[in-house]
Amino acid sequence: MLRKTFLYLLLPFSVLMIHSDVFGQNPQSFFLQDNQRKKVDKPAYIKHSIPLKPASVNIKVNYTAEAGLVSNYLYGNNSNPYMSQIVDQPVLMDHIKTLSPNIIRFPGGNLSNVYFWNTSKENGPKDVPEVILYGDQRKQKPERLWYGITDNPSSLSLANYYQLLKETRSTGIICVNYSYARYGTGNQPVQNAAHLAADWVRFDKGKTKFWEIGNENYGTWQAGYKIDTSKNKDHQPELISGKLYGEHLKVFADSMKAAAKEINSEIFIGAVVIETAKEKSWEGGITKNWNDGLLKSAGSAIDYYVMHSYYTPYEQNSSPEIILNTAKTETHKMAAYMNELSKIYQLPERPLALTEWNIFATGSKQSCSFINGMHAAIVLGELANLKFGMASRWDLANGYAHGNDHGMFNKGDEPGVPLWNPRPVFYYMYYFQRFFGDQLLTTQLSDNKDILAYAAKFQNGELGTVIINKGNSTQIIDLDITGFKASKKYYLYSLTGGDDNGAFSQKVLVNGQTTKFAAGGPEDPKKIKALSATVTGKIKFESQPFSVQYLLTE
Repeated sequence: MLRKTFLYLLLPFSVLMIHSDVFGQNPQSFFLQDNQRKKVDKPAYIKHSIPLKPASVNIKVNYTAEAGLVSNYLYGNNSNPYMSQIVDQPVLMDHIKTLSPNIIRFPGGNLSNVYFWNTSKENGPKDVPEVILYGDQRKQKPERLWYGITDNPSSLSLANYYQLLKETRSTGIICVNYSYARYGTGNQPVQNAAHLAADWVRFDKGKTKFWEIGNENYGTWQAGYKIDTSKNKDHQPELISGKLYGEHLKVFADSMKAAAKEINSEIFIGAVVIETAKEKSWEGGITKNWNDGLLKSAGSAIDYYVMHSYYTPYEQNSSPEIILNTAKTETHKMAAYMNELSKIYQLPERPLALTEWNIFATGSKQSCSFINGMHAAIVLGELANLKFGMASRWDLANGYAHGNDHGMFNKGDEPGVPLWNPRPVFYYMYYFQRFFGDQLLTTQLSDNKDILAYAAKFQNGELGTVIINKGNSTQIIDLDITGFKASKKYYLYSLTGGDDNGAFSQKVLVNGQTTKFAAGGPEDPKKIKALSATVTGKIKFESQPFSVQYLLTE
């Protein structure tokens, strides 16, 4: 997890393999290799009363202006070793199946760098020092390692991670322990760590295509940022650098891809990069020079770039306006910066993977609020527009921390709600994936800084449109779909916040329905009826302040 924070409803798909010769036109590259054309189930509905007021915003969607494919891997999430065994929690499993993340990352997070997949606490590695060093000011103490073999009910075993993927029809993205190459006390720590990762590839037997080498290794909060050189046996420097990480990454990539070849599998290796060019004065030269050293030493060995973003200013009591504006601006900065780096270092364009994302805003329960749900909807729309290959939100469950919880579900420490109660963001991401197609279309909006719109059509021609009103005024929307048949039947869901907790309601209302508990949303979003009507010409509806509309058009 970034910096100091500690921390399918299964839609019917028909399989249409995306032929490899389209990769030249798609920066998502191999993330589209197994893409499936999406179909959509039309929901039950009640009549929608069309507003009589004149439109204040006009949105035009060109049904014939196809703008590329949307990766099915944008809707992912992060599991972690401390959230429970998951598969023995039927309520949580039902929620994850409904969410249908398609890709689930493991084992972290920071814990990836102290995780040993093939052993247990009783048989831990012998070449790991009792105290592992970090670059921050934390008190030195014996390190808690994490293991893939465990029956601890509060931990997640590797076997149950694979079972989670199977039961939710998801694929995996695995982050291997890079830092073991730094703090390992064996004669060849880099080779030992690479061999451990390669053995995981062999054990995986081709189930996982996407692998990351380490987690946020440029950060002082990561194990192995600093090492005790008196215990190191291959003359590594005390502090890490992008150049050193790149040199080690090549060893990992060689070992892991050789292992994949042995089992007749193809894997893709992601490298940790700094996601934007913004000043990181709080970390100094290592982060500022990270990308330069990495790309010069290992640029050709990298298959995709791994980025993390927590979007908002670190631990500031940010307003809804600040939070929502970052969803677009920061995503664009990431994409533009990585494109710039490819040109500077004369490297081919690589797919972008945002393997952790959330917000850092604290102080008003922002993370658990409907505003964070709105932020997620904007992020997903921007990721689609900018052709990201994959994204996985941090995370499924974490810790309440007075409302600063990045977890999508209550782990059991939030007052007034049951165990595994979904937070508002669950509903925003569920409806986005359910009613957003996989063939991106272009949109045009009248001049209104508060309204955003994203559109994509499904395999059978239905159109999904997501409209976000991030302002504090009600807008009447005219949606004009050109190149579409004149008579249109549509299904509409509108998500808004409640009247609790000031600007950061802990509830979400879906077409006016919400929860009986202190936080969350309706009990079963699949059963909520859409608002529906048939019109000739434009589709007209109301967009309330700080709301999101998900609209499916036949």
